[in-house]
Amino acid sequence: MDRIDRIDEEAQTPAPPVTFTGRKTLVAAAVAVVLIAGALLIRPARTGDDARPPGPTERAAEAVGMGAPAAAVDLTALVADREKWVAAHADDDASWAVLGAAYLEQARRTADSGWFPKAEKALKRSLEVRPAEKGNFDAMTGMGTLANARRDFGTGKKWGELVRAQAPRRWTAYPVLVDAYTGLGDYKAAQKAMEQLLELRTGLAAYVRASQVYRDRGWREDAAVAMEHAAGVAKAPAEKAYTLFRLGELSWERGDAAQALRLYEGALRTDPAQAEALGGRARALAALGRGGEAVRDYRLALGRTPLPQLALELGELLDSLGRGQEARVPYGMLSALAARSGTDGVDDDVVLGLYEADHGDASAAVRRLSEEWARHKSVQVADALGWALHRTGDDAAALEYAKKATELGLRSADFAFHRAMIERGLGDEAATRRHLQEAMRTNPYFSPLRAPLAKEALGSIGQPPPGGPENLLPTTPWVAPELPKAQPKPKPAAAAKPKPSPSPR
Repeated sequence: MDRIDRIDEEAQTPAPPVTFTGRKTLVAAAVAVVLIAGALLIRPARTGDDARPPGPTERAAEAVGMGAPAAAVDLTALVADREKWVAAHADDDASWAVLGAAYLEQARRTADSGWFPKAEKALKRSLEVRPAEKGNFDAMTGMGTLANARRDFGTGKKWGELVRAQAPRRWTAYPVLVDAYTGLGDYKAAQKAMEQLLELRTGLAAYVRASQVYRDRGWREDAAVAMEHAAGVAKAPAEKAYTLFRLGELSWERGDAAQALRLYEGALRTDPAQAEALGGRARALAALGRGGEAVRDYRLALGRTPLPQLALELGELLDSLGRGQEARVPYGMLSALAARSGTDGVDDDVVLGLYEADHGDASAAVRRLSEEWARHKSVQVADALGWALHRTGDDAAALEYAKKATELGLRSADFAFHRAMIERGLGDEAATRRHLQEAMRTNPYFSPLRAPLAKEALGSIGQPPPGGPENLLPTTPWVAPELPKAQPKPKPAAAAKPKPSPSPR
């Protein structure tokens, strides 16, 4: 017990304070300096050790390198930074490639085709410094992306396949290939390239391409899920706004105008510079009967991103509102925009062909779209060419292209309406009714001009007459036949009991 009492007494006695003399302090400081110096010798400080967040230039460079949207302010900073750098370092092939990618992103954000010649010049300069044979993959990928942006999908395919041949596991080649194969109408190759991309690297670019491939095949739920995955991995506001816009497009295509409007507005709140979402919001507002607001948004969108497709939509909306005189302005803008894009190497023949078929010279549209079909056999070109042929009165030839446009599986109300009108011209009422109903089920608001025509045509055709072919109808009412009643099965006879043996006497 004495030992235990002594332990308790020592435990309750406070420890003496620790004091440092001047000598001890100097020794401790010297030891700390030696330890820090040793750590730095083992692992020197690196740039990545900076705890500060990346600046605008770094953020934009990372985004364009990953094939993701970049914020407008960051992109402007990156362009200015790389232009200044290459002016003093003309042999920096990597910086020329980054500058070309930045120009391409500027073209996408602003819909200004004037950025394309600048991008081409920068990328070609990069390839002069370091040729493709020496593995300048960034510049080669940029050239493929540029070709696809200009809708020159044959050239985009060549660049993408060149990168893949030299570096099969370089994932940046596969987004180029998916876009190129899709534009060429080779949807099986596009799906295979998309699957290879997902195997190599998941992320925003991969999920966006997966959504596009699924949409083209008519797999709406898969397309929406893939785009939701893209929204989940998006980091910067510009990336999130872009995925919200694409989700809005999917909602619009399935006829959910209210949901599409919410998604477009979410994209604009996330990134007010997302002008594509402004055009989408105009489309949704028009579908919901808010024509005045829709006209306002279309004009704002055209002021920010002057796309021929938006000009066509605004013109048709004004026509549907009885404002045909005002509609001449966006129609004239469409032609001017397409002509300007053509000088920069952009192919707008599908939009121009549809415009000419409905509002201009249908024969000229057939010639334009026939040349486009020789280059790109996509469903969009097939649909436009079929519609132009219908407008010239050649419904037999038009039906062949309408079938090519609709048989892949893409759920498009415009495609279904065009095929229905072609079949109506051929006198096939059953097929006309079926495809008009498909158009209205897919998206009853698909066009302010054509959706009312579809409703009118469906009402004039009516429902099929009751009954069916005469040889399939019974001449007398059907009476259930008398079937023979089932005979009860005889019960098996009970086995005879053995007789008892006589008892022994």
